[in-house]
Amino acid sequence: MKHLLLFCIGLSLLSCAGNRPPSSPEKIATSPEKAWWKEAVVYQLYPRSFKDSDGDGVGDLQGIVSQLDYLKSLGIDVVWLNPIYSSPNDDNGYDISDYRNIMAEFGTLQDFDQLLEGLHARDIRLVMDMVVNHSSDEHAWFQQSRRSRDNPYRNYYHWWNAERGTPTPRYSFFDVNNDAWQYDSLTNAYYLHYFSRKQPDLNWENPKVREEVHDIMRFWLDKGVDGLRLDAFQYVAKDTTFPAFPAGYEKQIIRYYGMGPHLHDYIREMNEEVFSQYDIMTVAEGAGSTFEDAMSLVDPERHELDMVYHFEGVDLGNTLAGYTLKDFKRVYTKWDSAFAEKGWLAIFLGNHDVPRMVSKFGNDRPEFRAASSKMLTTFILSMRGTPYYYNGDELGMTNADFNTISQYRDIAARNGYRAVQQNGGDLDLYLRELRALSRDHARTPFQWDTTAHAGFTTGTPWIAVNDNYLTVNVAVEEKDPRSVLNYFRRMIDLRKQYPDVLVYGRYTLLDEDNPQVYTYLREGGGRRMLVALNFSETTARTAVAVETEGATLLLSNEATTSPQLTTNGPLTLQPYEAVIYQLP
Repeated sequence: MKHLLLFCIGLSLLSCAGNRPPSSPEKIATSPEKAWWKEAVVYQLYPRSFKDSDGDGVGDLQGIVSQLDYLKSLGIDVVWLNPIYSSPNDDNGYDISDYRNIMAEFGTLQDFDQLLEGLHARDIRLVMDMVVNHSSDEHAWFQQSRRSRDNPYRNYYHWWNAERGTPTPRYSFFDVNNDAWQYDSLTNAYYLHYFSRKQPDLNWENPKVREEVHDIMRFWLDKGVDGLRLDAFQYVAKDTTFPAFPAGYEKQIIRYYGMGPHLHDYIREMNEEVFSQYDIMTVAEGAGSTFEDAMSLVDPERHELDMVYHFEGVDLGNTLAGYTLKDFKRVYTKWDSAFAEKGWLAIFLGNHDVPRMVSKFGNDRPEFRAASSKMLTTFILSMRGTPYYYNGDELGMTNADFNTISQYRDIAARNGYRAVQQNGGDLDLYLRELRALSRDHARTPFQWDTTAHAGFTTGTPWIAVNDNYLTVNVAVEEKDPRSVLNYFRRMIDLRKQYPDVLVYGRYTLLDEDNPQVYTYLREGGGRRMLVALNFSETTARTAVAVETEGATLLLSNEATTSPQLTTNGPLTLQPYEAVIYQLP
């Protein structure tokens, strides 16, 4: 949000309570302190780009069904599915016109039932994306709302009658002019849209809206869905007097848009009315600019939510200057410290709103792509918290080589380009930013094999396939025991073998000022593990200030190397090498 690329970022939260439908996988938690969603690996699946079954160039539900065994082979526990509801697709499905139906390109409700049944048969849970900060302007509620000022649905949205004068300015992430108020001549009024003008914000201050949302949630949960991700939920609570904000407030947008009036009331109400009736995990992009904000949402005594999902980590490097490892360590260490005694964290480096993990935080040059992808995987799966892993990152998929604005499909990228153009800005600089940071890099088709369009579709894909698909794909990596894909599986196995250490164990940062290597201890269940990650393209050393003689190497992403540990001696790592040792 802090630059022209307009990424939708914030905090996310997780909740779990109640009774599971009998068709769902069994719990693995054995005590109140442990929970299945803490021990799970969550795999985010972008349906538009995963697998196309009918040749129209768009991924669909039957495409996912055809690859259920692949998902099972990964060792993941939960699939988070991006929106599949009926939508005019202004923002890739995040503009919903019917919450109880499926987008025609994706299939039918019968296809969905088959998908859910297939996942559960493989002991994989399903979390669906629920977009409830806003709807599509083609939703029946909004169509009714704009008909007249006295329409029963008028108060489902935020309207500002024109005779009151110009509305108090509000920033829009996707609007060409960044103006969140759109004039509608039919009733001589403006409606509010924090995102695209085709995504009017719902009025959560209206109890009828909240009741509608609760009913929609029950519709899907009664089908057996195992959780809901509440998109952009940090923005639902608004001060409807719309006071003026100070100049430049959009540079601190979470502070002004997040944690609005009655947000806690809405969450508690939702928990009481819906969440507590099911054994689910609910992931919601939340709010808060401080640890106190975050803890107020996840403090177990408040009975609101269970997991905080922060975005400060992926905010690093949101410029062409990139990031420093010192800042990276600082962010993840302070968040771990803040929730060391209570609350819970999610750990992730990629999703549908950020560039590819290896291109941003690793090194996507051919000689370093595999090693740095494995190193980042080691980080995600060895930190305390629930890992969220974005589809394609298990292959080491990279940013696409897009050179013109016509190659991009994202509304944020296209409208951002128009805004720079209208304002006489530097279009070459903007395109360089897109090449590094666009959301579309994470949305190129999944790379299955070496056939046309990477085996994603027999038609023309809705967005171009990455040129490197001939070497980076499932078919090639399945055959290579040293591939990024097979390393991902081994790392999941290690995490599940030692949950007391790698899930629940204590985290301690070592060698804090080292500019190349991230080293930390994980301790729990009477075991200690040392994790050392070289974030650089050169050989690097880390001082290990712990007793290491007799340590056992559990995992390394470099099959030809096995760094020797000596008592309190330095550890030498190859470029992007990652190692995990069990200490005596």
